[in-house]
Amino acid sequence: MSDLLLDINLQHLPDDYFGGEWQVASRVLNHNDPTSPLALADRLVLTPGQLEARPTPPGPSQTGNWAVMRDELMNRPYLNFELPNEATRALVTRLRRSADGLRSQLNLYFASGMEMQLDRA
Repeated sequence: MSDLLLDINLQHLPDDYFGGEWQVASRVLNHNDPTSPLALADRLVLTPGQLEARPTPPGPSQTGNWAVMRDELMNRPYLNFELPNEATRALVTRLRRSADGLRSQLNLYFASGMEMQLDRA
């Protein structure tokens, strides 16, 4: 199997491409609270309308809601996250997928300045 990932056009992307279980591959915190659920998350599980932020053990998972929003001008996707102690949104800056659709990589830029790269296999 090839490790080649192809860029996906974000303006015409179905919202369900964002769902699934994502592993945090890298993160830059910038001005984000380093103790927030999203800053501590090792995995994000996005099922329809439901978000689970799983930290590296031994911390408890946080559950909440998520939704895809798009700006009116360019139809760029944003992910809105609502957890009990955190509500934020992130611009989807890049989504890449393998030709067979089995592997994906998602890059997010949060309103706080935090950047996150997520992998799904």
